[in-house]
Amino acid sequence: MTTQSLILLVVFLVVLLALAYPMGLYLAKVGDGTSIRGLGWMAKIENSLYRLSGITAESAMSWKTYAIALLVFNALGALVVYAVQRLQVWLPLNPQAFANVSPDSAFNTAVSFVSNTNWQGYSGESTMSYLTQMVALTGQNFFSAATGIAVAFALIRGFTSRSAKSIGNFWIDITRSTLYVLLPLSAIFAVFLMSQGVIQNFSGYKDVTLLDPVAYTQPRNGPDGQPMKDAKGNPVLETLTAKTQTLAMGPVASQEAIKMIGTNGGGFFNANSAHPYENPTPLANFIQMLSIFLIPAGLCFAFGRMVGDMRQGWAVIGAMTAIFVATTVVVLISEQQAHPAFHALGIDQAASALQSGGNMEGKETRFGISASALFAAITTAASCGAVNAMHDSFMALGGLVPLVLIQFGEVVFGGVGSGLYGMLIFAILAVFIAGLMIGRTPEYLGKKIQSFEMKMTSIAILVTPVLVLAGTAIAVMLEPGKAGIANPGAHGFSEILYAFSSAANNNGSAFAGLSANTPFYNAMLAIAMWFGRFAMIVPILAVAGSLAAKKRIEVTAGTMPTHGPLFIALLIGVVVLVGVLNYVPALALGPIVEHLQLFAAH
Repeated sequence: MTTQSLILLVVFLVVLLALAYPMGLYLAKVGDGTSIRGLGWMAKIENSLYRLSGITAESAMSWKTYAIALLVFNALGALVVYAVQRLQVWLPLNPQAFANVSPDSAFNTAVSFVSNTNWQGYSGESTMSYLTQMVALTGQNFFSAATGIAVAFALIRGFTSRSAKSIGNFWIDITRSTLYVLLPLSAIFAVFLMSQGVIQNFSGYKDVTLLDPVAYTQPRNGPDGQPMKDAKGNPVLETLTAKTQTLAMGPVASQEAIKMIGTNGGGFFNANSAHPYENPTPLANFIQMLSIFLIPAGLCFAFGRMVGDMRQGWAVIGAMTAIFVATTVVVLISEQQAHPAFHALGIDQAASALQSGGNMEGKETRFGISASALFAAITTAASCGAVNAMHDSFMALGGLVPLVLIQFGEVVFGGVGSGLYGMLIFAILAVFIAGLMIGRTPEYLGKKIQSFEMKMTSIAILVTPVLVLAGTAIAVMLEPGKAGIANPGAHGFSEILYAFSSAANNNGSAFAGLSANTPFYNAMLAIAMWFGRFAMIVPILAVAGSLAAKKRIEVTAGTMPTHGPLFIALLIGVVVLVGVLNYVPALALGPIVEHLQLFAAH
């Protein structure tokens, strides 16, 4: 691990914690429903929205009513996003006259953005109109993030309530999360991005003449849009000469801001945060990394403030940080290594140079290896999916880390809201295991953990591995699944495993070598995204409702402390063992085998 990488990681964590603590205190006020000094004018907007919708700030919901409201709201959101894509050719703000999106791709994209996954099987700049990008997709970036924050607040209320039937009001939670958190932060961040060079306009695309024409070779596509192959199975190539280049325009900064702050990840351009119009400078890159973790880290401190014990928040963020640092160091070290295949060429001087530089394949020279590897760890630890490098080009172990971080259930800071409530579910499991060890009824924050909570916890933890492993198994057995593989062997298997891990855990990044924009993958991944999101949220709301109805138990000498180093170590162990153990055989068939083959050949 280079000194540059170490300094970058340390500076990132120091700045993150310095910003996350005050953010946490602010989020606690938002979750508690208290007034916020200096934002009285926004409270008037908030109350106006309540009057228009026919609710009051004092209205409350049971967990079942809360869950129904959440599901209906998100289902309607999916229908709107689907409809806009299918009708975009007749809608305004479409200067390039893009056609309507195909039914399977529109379905996949609608589910993707509603579930906070933002998986993109399409190229945004050549598929989506400005209206689709700005209203349908960016709108859902706000609503899906607000949904995650709302669920986190509901679960926290489960711990803080005393014999209550309510866990809050979903409509109030998403309104306050959007008005007081997501909109202000996104506006400030968008202005900063524009200052760095991110574009924000409604101009048509610009055709510019190249100083030097460029000849290039590319695979020829057949009538079905798929690459053609000759009798031997090799790609049929064609040589073309480019004399002009089309520069895409659009309202990018506004989408980029909420894409990062809401841990969404869906970029305006296909290259995502590797594109200079989305991520122009090293400073923009650093601030984007901070923005991904800002709210997830802040929610840990909000949790501590809302339950009345900041040590609880420090314990949660301590466990997250320990896992994050350990995994990030692996990917940083891995990407500083040269690909061993270069040594096989017998060019010692070139191999030596490459060894000192590391693996630059698939990375932006503007950011280099350290910032690209750190970005990969951050975006997969969170349920973000934004990328500034191609994970498919990472070394085998370098690609293993993002995959494992996703498979943790994205609780290592995780997504907006989803990281905290996912980690609290693991905390419930940890105290249950500890209770079995010492022969006591497990307790967490003064609430007994009994059979109903453990049933719901088990469902919430196991739903994603079932979706990932079953989806991967189906894809590798069926011809439509195998047809999308561009790289045979272990790496091709890793691409499929990564796709379903990313979808079911609502991340959205990909090993880009898999051709996933097909009816098969669009349907299969949409199913994984929907159930990976909502089949986890509903059991968590059930846990919140059950805990809220229980009396709070006073701390005694036999109560296990849940804020010290021992509990942090136990929590880390449970996350690592339970979160990843299900995936070990699949990982052994993918990146681990690839790593062994790579270095065995060398």
